[in-house]
Amino acid sequence: MADLYHGDCLQVMRNLQSDSIDLTVTSPPYDNLRTYNGYTFDFEGIARELYRVTKPGGVVVWVVGDATIKGSETGTSFRQALYFKDVCGFSLHDTMIYEKAGTGACGSNLAYRQAHEYMFVLSKGRPAAINRIADHKNTSAGVVCTKGRITASGKDNDTRRRVVPAFSVRTNVWRYAVGNASGDDKVSHPAKFPERLAADHIASWSNPGDVVLDPFMGSCTTGKMAVQMGRQFIGIEISGEYLAIASERIAAAERAAA
Repeated sequence: MADLYHGDCLQVMRNLQSDSIDLTVTSPPYDNLRTYNGYTFDFEGIARELYRVTKPGGVVVWVVGDATIKGSETGTSFRQALYFKDVCGFSLHDTMIYEKAGTGACGSNLAYRQAHEYMFVLSKGRPAAINRIADHKNTSAGVVCTKGRITASGKDNDTRRRVVPAFSVRTNVWRYAVGNASGDDKVSHPAKFPERLAADHIASWSNPGDVVLDPFMGSCTTGKMAVQMGRQFIGIEISGEYLAIASERIAAAERAAA
């Protein structure tokens, strides 16, 4: 089931029930992109509303980067993460990296090419759903090992006997192709992230039947994957142009899931 709303996300969220959202996966406009088809947004108001509507144990995944202006990165991403944590009350559960393969030359010509955005995983208390993806292939699978993590004292290793599994939990740096190489629908949008990115966060921080929100829906990548994965979806989009695209993608996903 999916509900799509046309309007300013701050105003629409004010009509959502408190403690009603299990997971938010979104990427807001940022820095020089903060004017979006002629629209702007109130970050602080939206952050506070996200905390209100998120269930205890719910998670917000905030995918954001920084512009480089006059040779200096803005640092907007960090300020936003700290506002969520220090003002709104979220825990900064994980600071993850979205490594973008195939970006070309990005950022300042005086620095290394930028190839990432941040994925701040913010939780309202301990996350209710923690389904870590184990797809890191181990070359030493089957080997018996007795050296584990250092104990809390910092002096001794955990020496329990283990057999190295075929796959281990991945790191918090996730790499995806961008553009046509990603294999996603060819949808025109200036800041569309890969479908696998949305799907992997939905799998990690929610369960089937949960409610997923995207207040900056855009072309509805989060919504498409949420519907395909058996979640309920609420999407908000201020641009009528992108809302039309989102409606088409959701209708197709619902037909495929029926």
